[in-house]
Amino acid sequence: MDNRPLNDAFHPDPIIRVRHLCVDYITDNGDFEAVKSVSFDIGKGEIFGLAGESGCGKSTIAFALNRLHKPPAFISGGSVHFDEHDLLKLSDNEIRALRWSEIAMVFQSAMNSLNPVLSIKEQFCDVLRHHKGMSDAQAQDRAEKLLDLVNIPRERLSEYPHQFSGGMRQRLVIAIALSLNPKLIIMDEPTTALDVVVQREILQQIYQLREEFGFSILFITHDLALMSQLCHRIAIMRHGEIVEVNTSERIRNAPQHPYTKKLWASFPNIHETSTHHHQGDSVPRNAQEQQHFSSVKQNQQQGASL
Repeated sequence: MDNRPLNDAFHPDPIIRVRHLCVDYITDNGDFEAVKSVSFDIGKGEIFGLAGESGCGKSTIAFALNRLHKPPAFISGGSVHFDEHDLLKLSDNEIRALRWSEIAMVFQSAMNSLNPVLSIKEQFCDVLRHHKGMSDAQAQDRAEKLLDLVNIPRERLSEYPHQFSGGMRQRLVIAIALSLNPKLIIMDEPTTALDVVVQREILQQIYQLREEFGFSILFITHDLALMSQLCHRIAIMRHGEIVEVNTSERIRNAPQHPYTKKLWASFPNIHETSTHHHQGDSVPRNAQEQQHFSSVKQNQQQGASL
């Protein structure tokens, strides 16, 4: 393990520090190691990517960081420090106090996680009343401002999930995740169920919100090409282990591990078309993407929706 290219796994100003995290699953044939001594940092305000094929342990890490894993999964070793807390040593009540208010999570197919029998207003207000003790009037005011952030008209607050498109439902889930001003948002395949155009619009919005509010993001996907346009650094997972961590530019242009090179081989056009940087106020993109995002932004300003 010592010769793995993990030289950029750590950050000088981390919001969360993961050290030697191990997660096992109990099976009839004994314990299965799903996550094997994984270590990395996520910096304050950073978008950190976790990439790898399905089943490599990405989602297991996401659930473990928020202590949302359930039997037969169990954490068998390591530490997870968030600010001054070791999350793995907190009581159930203590971790519940941090969950959503400090660390929020957007799950796979999150747009389907909205309660179909409650209005969007009720779902926002339930969260804000429970975690912040807001009155109904305060919660509605906060909900309206959150809708503004994700470019959904305020008058739609009283509507139900089935009245929104898939892209708008995903933006609603992101708005709910932002409602308690978390320091870290874990996004596990947040755009998987959306078409490519809507994916890029959602990612553009995520990037802009992060620029405005300064929260950190753990962004999890199997799509390395998509991730390279959004993240500052990327960790590559294989069979429960992190095999490479580096900046997005180095992961794309000079991958060191054979598995990283294999992943890039699945996206041959990205090397020719993508340019990447993290200056300015938008997701790095090529000329065609620049034109597309400019059009999207203009439509949003005119009140258009997905």
